[in-house]
Amino acid sequence: MATRKEVAERAGVSEATVSRVLNNVGPIREETKRRVLEASKALGYYPSALARSFVRRKSGNLGVVLPYVPKVNVFSTYYFAEVLSGIGEAVREYGYDLLLMFRSPQESMDFAGLFKSQKVDACIILGSRDVSEERAALRILQEEGHPYCLINQHFEGESFSEIDAEHKQGSLEAIRHLIALGAKRIAFLNGTLDFSNSVDRLEGYRKALAEAGLPFDPQLMLEGNYSRKSGYAAASRVYAMLDSLDAIFVANDRMAIGLMQGLRELGVQTDDFPAIVGYDDSDAARLTDPPLTSVHVPFYEMGKRAAKRLLAQGTDGSDDEGAPREMLGTRLVVRKSSRLRET
Repeated sequence: MATRKEVAERAGVSEATVSRVLNNVGPIREETKRRVLEASKALGYYPSALARSFVRRKSGNLGVVLPYVPKVNVFSTYYFAEVLSGIGEAVREYGYDLLLMFRSPQESMDFAGLFKSQKVDACIILGSRDVSEERAALRILQEEGHPYCLINQHFEGESFSEIDAEHKQGSLEAIRHLIALGAKRIAFLNGTLDFSNSVDRLEGYRKALAEAGLPFDPQLMLEGNYSRKSGYAAASRVYAMLDSLDAIFVANDRMAIGLMQGLRELGVQTDDFPAIVGYDDSDAARLTDPPLTSVHVPFYEMGKRAAKRLLAQGTDGSDDEGAPREMLGTRLVVRKSSRLRET
């Protein structure tokens, strides 16, 4: 059986153009359309039944579900901005439109209803949490066979379609780095454990301590909600234990930046900061004082891969994308903030 790639080579166009022609998506020059159709006919290539059903929905939209938080601009948040940029790149390539849908963090979403109303042909879900209502809604989505993908969230015991990052390894490398510098008392400002990446980072943190023979101290555990404000609020607790603290690992850069701001307002000079490691390697990490050591996460690539997984499924008719969970690597980017204080 011929493939889309072979049709593209014969017609002298890209695979994405073949998809647009055969699915009648977007404006295509008549000459280009003619070459693609002739090549497809000569090679005997036609989209499968799944691809035809995908096209019959006719919305032309890839939906993205985002959390809505009052007074927070998600588009200015590095994580969402990078993921959406990656999704947008794939959507542009495949000739689809992007439909953004917002829900409040506590709202139970009828994901399957998005397809029944023909709003979307496929759906990417960001900011999902491991709670019973969310699991139930996702199970329905999967049982009904709708094309979807979760980004940056894993549900243990399920076989949901997911694009995730190696957060356990990222956390492990961050703590190993601090221990190698001589840190022994390392606090951890994490996010809520409703998010699997918070659970993963906690596991990496504990593993690194165990490797070094250091005890796990619950008193060194702090929790925020990934906002700069929650990092700022945590500064008072860090300040109270500052004399006995060597370092602090923070689950994202926004909280780390808020923590730095809070410590300064409490009168702590930059040279007296504990060693600080953030997470995400956002653009802001390069601009802090001192520049923030952080774990790089390939959010752009995660978004692009999730969208391409869904759109390729719709245009090629392939529903076999390998393992339902795809993991992308992380890496530690060392800057000045992780230096230990002089004693």
